Amino acid sequence: MSTSADRYHHGDLRAALLAAAVETLEAGETFSLRAVARRAGVSATAPYRHFPDRRALDSAVAVAGFQDLRSDLVDALGALPGSSAPVEVIATLGTAYVEFALRRPAVFRLMFGNECDDADSERVQAAEELHDLLHRVLERLFPGTAVSDLSTALWSTAHGLAFLHLDGKLRPEPLSEVTDRVRASVVAIFGLGAAAAASPAHE
Repeated sequence: MSTSADRYHHGDLRAALLAAAVETLEAGETFSLRAVARRAGVSATAPYRHFPDRRALDSAVAVAGFQDLRSDLVDALGALPGSSAPVEVIATLGTAYVEFALRRPAVFRLMFGNECDDADSERVQAAEELHDLLHRVLERLFPGTAVSDLSTALWSTAHGLAFLHLDGKLRPEPLSEVTDRVRASVVAIFGLGAAAAASPAHE
């Protein structure tokens, strides 16, 4: 007699389990290998073919989340006119980042809820690819400038806004208000930077 897990072949079982894991998280249900198996409609032992324990499943969901977030950021950049000003480009990235967090809060929290284990190379790489994207964008916008500190500052701003909305410290809706808030924050950062650069140095 075939089991429900036998319906899945090759990589389909892993993909089905990841989809079920995300659904379980977003539904606020108890998150376990058994619960994920039940939602995916497979036997309780089927997840162990791909994930030896809950931690491995967490990591896989986080990796998929990082990849999806990066894809959203790339799509947001692709929709911008080539002549867009740096502030507009960065505001667009920040908005896409916060919108992802609001659209997929449980996955977002899992992605950043634990420190990346250096031994988990796939998760570390997925996180680094996200940071590398921002770094490359800033290098293109500000050629010849050391952008590491700016990259950290802008990521911290978007990340902080995301969690302020998720934690209810800022209104998470309507979405147009969220977008305006993110853009205003980016404009404020660059405005202060420009003002500081233009001000005479104090002796």
